[in-house]
Amino acid sequence: MKYFPFFLILLLAGSCAEPAGEADAQLLEPAFDLDSLTEVAARQYAKTLETLPDTNRIPRNAHPDGTWNLVKKGSWVSGFYPGVLWHLYALTGDEKWKEAGEAELLKLDSVQFFDYDHDIGFRIFNSFGSALRFTKDSSYVPVIVDAAKTLKTRYRPVTGVIRSWDWHDQWQYPVIIDNMMNLELLFWAARQTGDAEMEAIAVSHAEHTMDNHFRDDYSTYHVLDYDTLSGSVREKVTFQGYADSSMWARGQAWAIYGFTLTARETGRADFLKQAQSAADIFLKRLPEDGVPYWDFDAPGIPDEPKDASAAVIAASALLELSQLVEAADDQYRYHNAAIALLNALATPEYLAALPQQGLLLHSTGHKPGNSEIDEHIIYADYYFLEALLRLKELQPPTE
Repeated sequence: MKYFPFFLILLLAGSCAEPAGEADAQLLEPAFDLDSLTEVAARQYAKTLETLPDTNRIPRNAHPDGTWNLVKKGSWVSGFYPGVLWHLYALTGDEKWKEAGEAELLKLDSVQFFDYDHDIGFRIFNSFGSALRFTKDSSYVPVIVDAAKTLKTRYRPVTGVIRSWDWHDQWQYPVIIDNMMNLELLFWAARQTGDAEMEAIAVSHAEHTMDNHFRDDYSTYHVLDYDTLSGSVREKVTFQGYADSSMWARGQAWAIYGFTLTARETGRADFLKQAQSAADIFLKRLPEDGVPYWDFDAPGIPDEPKDASAAVIAASALLELSQLVEAADDQYRYHNAAIALLNALATPEYLAALPQQGLLLHSTGHKPGNSEIDEHIIYADYYFLEALLRLKELQPPTE
């Protein structure tokens, strides 16, 4: 692909000890037309509105034959499809997406009280949070605040972190890197309600994750198990990655995104540096075509499946990161890396076409579990549309 020689130069420059001078910086232009790509997304999901069965279940995976795998509202991904609809409303201004988004929120009745894992942030903030952001309708506020109160109950001072899962018998207090994504719910609710404890919990979780979840090269472990009595880390392992010591691609993308949002919410330089360090190792290790394999250390590369979701989660985060860093070189570097990732995805190889619905192909959900390998997955579409909206809204790097 013609833009990747520059992309590779960009990554090499980003890994050098001395950055290039500001005079040498150039903006990488999107290889796609934003309006045209939005039309593609709208066309794909318009078909979903036409054909989705009348059911309380929620889309998770679009199949090549035009059907969907549908899940219950308790699934960790249940907030993404409503979020897709709300982002299409924001991108197009078409009221049909707003109406569809409102209808999908009804399916999430009582989800704000589901207290059995950390994913309430994904379920509620991506759905009701998106609705609030794009409509300013304050009727959504109580649901989001209730969700934050529920998430707050999963925190224990002895560990300093929010527990992720309850279902694994071998772990006492598992915490996964994905959990960083749910902190935005707590930061928002702390501002909304004045509950300083919510912010303190979010900060504590980020601090402990920064101290414990990262290796010396700033790659991340997927799962840490904490001792419930001492608060110390019992083991560092993986559940969805190739090996305990490997860099699972989506987990690293969650880390980039999570520390970027935490830096934005707190203004702390150490969180910003952590976001940059997580981003730099991700970018440095990308393959030539710019889209990561499901795990950067998977043994069968280049014959391993890709994970477009990891690429687009990182791209969305990098667009925001480029706005938070002060140095012009870093602004250009992260902005350009985000554009290069989006360029790689906005191609016939990765974009779905009818009869298959949905938008992005070639994501990998849980390869060790033989689940969702090289498939369309709804959260990839959510972050793709979020990235397009950010690209439309964000100011360009400092000239």
